[in-house]
Amino acid sequence: MDENQAYFDNLSGSGTGEAPRPVNYGGMQEPGRPPRGERGSGKGLFLIGLITGISGALLVLAICYLGLYVQNLVESGQNVKGAEEVSFLEDSAIDASVLNKMQTLENTINNYFYLHDVTDEELQDGIYRGMLQALGDPYSEYYTAEELNELMEQTEGIYFGIGAYVSQDTATGLPKISGVIAGAPAEEVDLRANDLIYEVDGESTYGLSLTEAVSLIKGPENTDVTLTIVREGESDYLEVTVTRRKVETPTVEYEMLEDGMAYIQLTEFDDVSVKQFEDALASVRESDMKGLILDLRGNPGGSLSAVVDMARMILPKGMIVYTEDKNGKRAEYTCEGDKELDVPLVVLVDMNSASAAEIMAGAIKDYKLGTLVGTTTFGKGIVQQIIPFRDGSAVKVTISAYYTPNGNNIHGLGIEPDIVCEFDGEAYYGSEEHPDNQLEKAKEVLREKMGK
Repeated sequence: MDENQAYFDNLSGSGTGEAPRPVNYGGMQEPGRPPRGERGSGKGLFLIGLITGISGALLVLAICYLGLYVQNLVESGQNVKGAEEVSFLEDSAIDASVLNKMQTLENTINNYFYLHDVTDEELQDGIYRGMLQALGDPYSEYYTAEELNELMEQTEGIYFGIGAYVSQDTATGLPKISGVIAGAPAEEVDLRANDLIYEVDGESTYGLSLTEAVSLIKGPENTDVTLTIVREGESDYLEVTVTRRKVETPTVEYEMLEDGMAYIQLTEFDDVSVKQFEDALASVRESDMKGLILDLRGNPGGSLSAVVDMARMILPKGMIVYTEDKNGKRAEYTCEGDKELDVPLVVLVDMNSASAAEIMAGAIKDYKLGTLVGTTTFGKGIVQQIIPFRDGSAVKVTISAYYTPNGNNIHGLGIEPDIVCEFDGEAYYGSEEHPDNQLEKAKEVLREKMGK
């Protein structure tokens, strides 16, 4: 998500209740009142009146004919020089024939659809969602005003749900749990990273956008939601019922480990993460940190501005990341280097480390500031921007690609770790101690870098 949200006025006819502006064809205006005729004989007045009446009638007929002519041209999609509105329709996918077909589809639904009544608002939202889905981009989507409010609340770190991070699985298109929050309802019922969510309360998630799937999972506090899960290694579906609660997302967790090693886990890059990361760094430095393990596993990304601000707390002077849009316009995000990390660093990554997490990992790798341990990251090298409209709705669209300091675009490729270490899920979930072999490998590498 870009740090600078653009604001565009909504188009008329989008449900805002605004009347479209009147069209002025060819500069025609309402005719003024004709001047009074001079005094004369009755015959002269009659003749003048007759001529004036005929002229007026001809003028009215000419205006009506011209109006009908222009209307026919607009409806047939023909080009009329000087008529900007007609040219606009020709340059747009939404022309008169499309509007006519949309009306036909609406009438068909109203006349024949059996299962339930469909409101005008539902049909309108469906039109808007369909336009974004036509892009074939899983990251571009439409938000109603309610959905946008929920999204903004989540970036502030508080929402009602099950306490799991959800992303979209590229192989199946299904929503996937990429991580769970410690102590949250999802952890209590043993939901795990890489669990595919096949159904929510019996409703299939196939074909749903990530926002639509998450909206089914979230809900009022103390209500239950049943997830049908596909889990690797299981021969059948798993049905898990979770009670929703208020979840405060701790996007940054930290602790001091043995031998002066500090551990900081970043689960997301949200607005609240910047201050939490700053506080975590200050705390471990005060605890005489000798080396740092930065855990980006399961981190789905977040705000571009957040990851840039956080990267400035550890990177050397230079480029953090740069983006390029469809017109080749470049935006650069740099670091002064006055807070560069001065202790050995190891970064944990996995297949669910995506987007902003890859910006952080990519910059650390390019500068050789730390050693990456784990598995290849997700590979999301594009940036989305939320563009709100005046009626409270918004769209999120992909606006650019991003590049690491060395000019690498990792979209569809991911970032290869310096040391490959596959996660031993069988050992982790098969024991109450939850041994984390990747974390142990990170400690081993960090000890070597510290000279221990």
